[in-house]
Amino acid sequence: MRGNEADLDEQFVRNLAEKNNVPFHSISFDTQEYSKQEGVSIQMAARELRYNWFDSIKQEFEYHYIATAHHKNDVAETMLINLVKGTGLSGLHGIKSKREHLIRPILNFSRKEINHLVLEEKMEFREDRSNNDIKYVRNRVRNNVIPQLEEINPSIIETLNTEAEQFLELEKIISDKIEEERERLFRDDKGMITIAIGELKKLNPLTSYLYLLLKDYGFNKSDVIDIIHAMDGDSGKRFYSPTHELTKDRGLLLLQENQDNNPELFIIKELSDLEKLPITIKFNIEDYHSALKFRKQKEYAYLDFQKIQFPLILRKWKEGDVFQPYGMEGKKKVSDYLIDNKVPVPLKNKQWVIEKGGEIVWLVGERIDDKYKLTNQSDVVLVLQILN
Repeated sequence: MRGNEADLDEQFVRNLAEKNNVPFHSISFDTQEYSKQEGVSIQMAARELRYNWFDSIKQEFEYHYIATAHHKNDVAETMLINLVKGTGLSGLHGIKSKREHLIRPILNFSRKEINHLVLEEKMEFREDRSNNDIKYVRNRVRNNVIPQLEEINPSIIETLNTEAEQFLELEKIISDKIEEERERLFRDDKGMITIAIGELKKLNPLTSYLYLLLKDYGFNKSDVIDIIHAMDGDSGKRFYSPTHELTKDRGLLLLQENQDNNPELFIIKELSDLEKLPITIKFNIEDYHSALKFRKQKEYAYLDFQKIQFPLILRKWKEGDVFQPYGMEGKKKVSDYLIDNKVPVPLKNKQWVIEKGGEIVWLVGERIDDKYKLTNQSDVVLVLQILN
């Protein structure tokens, strides 16, 4: 990606290895092509490619460790980036000095100390010029944010590294406590985990406890808030993560792996996921107060976007499903609705629903639930169209 500069870097390292009689390995990748294929950023693509290659080199030559050159500034930068991204406590302990066969032997030194040693020992070195390219987030933090923080605290790198160690210790304490509560609250019954809601509610703060208890099962903070709201509601509410399903049943929460041996259940975490479904659903966001053209065909659904909360689930309908068809009073079984509307049996068996937390949002290609209809208070409209 850096053309001749990268070739000169490679030659520099090759010469250094030969001079010191150290084995040298080199490889080239089409990082941009890999980035497109995998749908990841250039930086993430480069990282995946090089670490996979490091692992293959380690195995082929029976090396014991992969050693990388991360230092204290990398810890500080990673902490600040993760703080802005909102990764929680787990992202604030920075970079670990050892993880399985990956070691970072100069993690106790700052960039300033390393530069001082290089100059003092008159070492030859090359600087990767892309380190100064502020189109990358890490470089903006390195070249813009940290220098400003150093004006407030000249020892900011040391301070953030000390904080990282403390966060790592705090994470261990919290992790131990969560495992203790998991042992107490989770009861495994032939693959189904039952959790007593009454006991769960005694935990304070409940949102944080429940998130930490459920995050390993793929549930996010938004899911947890919805689950807490459902605890005092009717039985039957369901919540899905990419790997698990949680159901509210009287005084219990029932947790089990997705019955996705049923491949006909799909998580919609954001609008763009509508493009990845086994059925073709076009979508658009419109201003309700603009000259929005409404079509009466059943293929279209007009939903109050402010009432939609992700993730949504696309799945086949099943016995027991109920919803309140748009414009009707009271709930109706989906099975009764399909019979009343003379949907042929072959099509009935292929009927999809989009739901949120066990509540049907749209009986796809038929009718939305009245709860999600547009009102005078609506501003933003989610327009869905199923293409046959």
